[in-house]
Amino acid sequence: MIQIKRFIEKVSLIEGRQGKDVVIPVSDARGLRDELAKLLTDYYEMKKDSPEEVIQVQMSGGGFK
Repeated sequence: MIQIKRFIEKVSLIEGRQGKDVVIPVSDARGLRDELAKLLTDYYEMKKDSPEEVIQVQMSGGGFK
């Protein structure tokens, strides 16, 4: 998660300086890519294994006609 944290910090720094571009070395970009891929894979696996939640809604008008 360190690469994600570094990216967020860089973007915040650039925004503070009114910058328009964020430039990161390829090695940092690879690390960021790998961390994001792992997060997405973990999330997919978690959602795949959990049962879908079923929400049932019943509406009644009572005595209204």
